[in-house]
Amino acid sequence: MKHKTLYFEDDVLKMIDQRILPLEIKHYEAKDYQEVCEAIKKMVVRGAPAIGAAASFGYYLAVKEFYKADDQDSIKKIDRAKKDLLNTRPTAVNLSWSVKRMEKVFKNENNISLSKKLILDLLYKEVKNIFNEDIKTNKKLAEYGNKLIEKNDVILTHCNAGALATVGYGTALGVIRKANQNNKNIEVFIDETRPRLQGASLTAFEMLEEEIPATLIVDSTAATLIKNQKIDKIIVGADRIASNGDVANKIGTFMLSVIAKVYEVPFLVAAPVSTIDFDISNGNEIEVENRNKDEVTEIRSVRIAPEGIKVYNPAFDLTPAENITAIITEKGILKPPFKECIKNLT
Repeated sequence: MKHKTLYFEDDVLKMIDQRILPLEIKHYEAKDYQEVCEAIKKMVVRGAPAIGAAASFGYYLAVKEFYKADDQDSIKKIDRAKKDLLNTRPTAVNLSWSVKRMEKVFKNENNISLSKKLILDLLYKEVKNIFNEDIKTNKKLAEYGNKLIEKNDVILTHCNAGALATVGYGTALGVIRKANQNNKNIEVFIDETRPRLQGASLTAFEMLEEEIPATLIVDSTAATLIKNQKIDKIIVGADRIASNGDVANKIGTFMLSVIAKVYEVPFLVAAPVSTIDFDISNGNEIEVENRNKDEVTEIRSVRIAPEGIKVYNPAFDLTPAENITAIITEKGILKPPFKECIKNLT
C-alpha cells in the first residue's frame, strides 16, 4: 500500500485515521499512552497486528512519562498504564502479546540498574523489532498462502486483514497481494462488513490502490455467490486463535464458514503465530467484545434506525476448528487436526 498504516518519529505515534477512510487520508498523532489507548478504543487503528504494534509504542510512552529510578510509585503507574492498554480491546491477543514483550524488556533484572535513557533506548529498539517483524512475518505468511491459490481463483474476503490491519502488507490480503503479483489472474469479492464497513471502506480502498480486480458486495450476497459456485476460496484474518484451532474474527465470519462447509468451498484463515493464544484450549474461553449501539443505529453519524430500539453488537464471533480448511502462518500451513499442529509451534 502507498500509505503507512502507522509509524513513529520524534516519540510520536502517527496512525492513519481509519474512521474516515476512504474519504480522507489523515493521521492521528499520539504523544502519550492515553492517546494510544483512545486510538485503539475508538478504532483509529484496528486489526489485531496493528493494535499490538500500537500498544507496544503506548507502553514505551508510559515508561517515558512515568519512570523514575528507585521509585516504586512510578512502577505502579506504568503497571496501571499496562492495564489500560490491555483493556482497550479484549479480543485481539496480539495486544497482550506485544505489551508483555515490552514489559519483559522493562522489568528484566539486567536492566534495573540502567539509566532511564538506556532503558528507553532498549524499549524503543523492541518497538522497532515488533514493527519490523510484523511486515517480515506477513510477507512470509503470504508466500505460504500463495501456494493454496490457483490460477483464476475467485476469492471472497470478509472485513479487512490487509496493510491497514497490520504494520504493513497484510495477512489475508497479503496472500491475495502475493497471488496477484504472481500473475494468477485472481478476482476478489469483498463483503462490506457491517456494522463498521471495514470491507467497503478499507479493503476496497486497498484493492483499488493495488489495482487488484475486486467487487464489493453487501454481506447478505455472499451466501448466494457461494451456493452458485462463484467462489473458489474464502480467506479471512483472525483476532485470536485458540490452541485447538477455533478462531475469533470479525462478526459474520462464522456464518460464512458454515455456508462454505455446506458447499465445500475451502475456508482459509491467515494469521501470524502471535495471534494464537496457546493458553486457552478452545474458542469458548475467548472474550468477545461488545461495542456501542451507535455503530449499528448510525452510519458515519447519520441515524438509520429509530430511537429506542435495542441493539446487540458483538464485534467478533467464533468459528469452530472443524469449519476451517487451513490456517496460514509465517511458519507454514496448518491443517486439521489443528491441536497437534499448533502444539508443535511452541
